[in-house]
Amino acid sequence: MTTQEEKRYDPKDTTLKFVNRPDDLDPLREGDQCLRAEMSCGHAVTPESLTGWCRSLLDQGQYKFKCPALKGGTLKCDAVWSYREVRRLAVLTPEEMQHFEENMARLAAAEYCEFKTCPGCNTCVEREDPSNLSVQCTLCTADKGKRYEFCWQCLKTWKGPAPRSDCCNNDGCINNDIELLKNCRTTNLPQVDGVDACPSIRACPTCGQKVEHDKTGCKNIICPRCQVEFCFVCLKLTPECLKTSSYFIPCSDGVAPRQTSIPVWRRN
Repeated sequence: MTTQEEKRYDPKDTTLKFVNRPDDLDPLREGDQCLRAEMSCGHAVTPESLTGWCRSLLDQGQYKFKCPALKGGTLKCDAVWSYREVRRLAVLTPEEMQHFEENMARLAAAEYCEFKTCPGCNTCVEREDPSNLSVQCTLCTADKGKRYEFCWQCLKTWKGPAPRSDCCNNDGCINNDIELLKNCRTTNLPQVDGVDACPSIRACPTCGQKVEHDKTGCKNIICPRCQVEFCFVCLKLTPECLKTSSYFIPCSDGVAPRQTSIPVWRRN
């Protein structure tokens, strides 16, 4: 059984700037056999570390690739890399490019509208009221000659009274995102005093996007969808949290309990 060969830079590639210093995305990497190249922000990477980091961002629902390396001690770089730069310096394979581009398109579309596949006709339907799980499909309604609605949550033909925001009357209709928030593991924030048992997944208090903390830097996080900064520990917006606390000390109200509902984002 063979393993996939590790990606490496071509030392003759004059379009890249090679540097003789540790990989900023994987500083504990052993050995100096793999060339490191410099990103536009000035941090050093290898194809493997860059691919791994950007893939993890996609898995977290983020399609904008930001540098996680530290600068000035405890501050994150947060420079945004273009996909073109990532594709080139990560030496993405055709299969990886397809995976990246499909997921980037899906996540970007989801940022501006909510749509799912109608179980009746398999066409994409956009939800107009984010607080109502009962959604009408106009195509099925026209085809059947009567109003057709399906459940946005379980994707089955709607059963029961409407509108509703929790579930329909179909068996097994549960909100998997809420179950994830209620049952996710706990995590710690090594650089924040006293935070050693915080839920590892939170819903943004502004738009409801699920986010995870990368366990570096302070306790605050910027939501990748609505770009609002909030405290991952107490779930207050950062300006409110900082009235009685600071970036690297415990929140005055402690760790907020696991969330049992998800905020609805009402865009202006």
